[in-house]
Amino acid sequence: MYLRQEGRGIGLFSKLEAYLLQDTGLDTYEANLALSLPEDSRNYTVAVQMLKALGVNEIHLITNNSNKADALINHGFKIISQVPTGIYCSVSNIKYLKAKVEKHNHTIDLKKINYFLE
Repeated sequence: MYLRQEGRGIGLFSKLEAYLLQDTGLDTYEANLALSLPEDSRNYTVAVQMLKALGVNEIHLITNNSNKADALINHGFKIISQVPTGIYCSVSNIKYLKAKVEKHNHTIDLKKINYFLE
């Protein structure tokens, strides 16, 4: 299932404002904080409700975001496996990807990012 939560739950307009701040050198999390918004305000309650309604107790989770796995575990789900998604690394998103790993423990292989920089 996919939950549409633009800009880590801050909404589309705020996401655009955050992009402007990122153009000045802030990373994605710093930009949210500069706008007096949380780094990540996503809520996984709807996903939990859907899975419970379907009688699902164990899942294979496709994500690089360990916060999603933690949220589901905290609601009683068993994560059978966490499968990382692929990443597209470019000059324009390297800082963004590094911030995700360094600030929010995403499971993106920094070696692949660093390889791109060489």
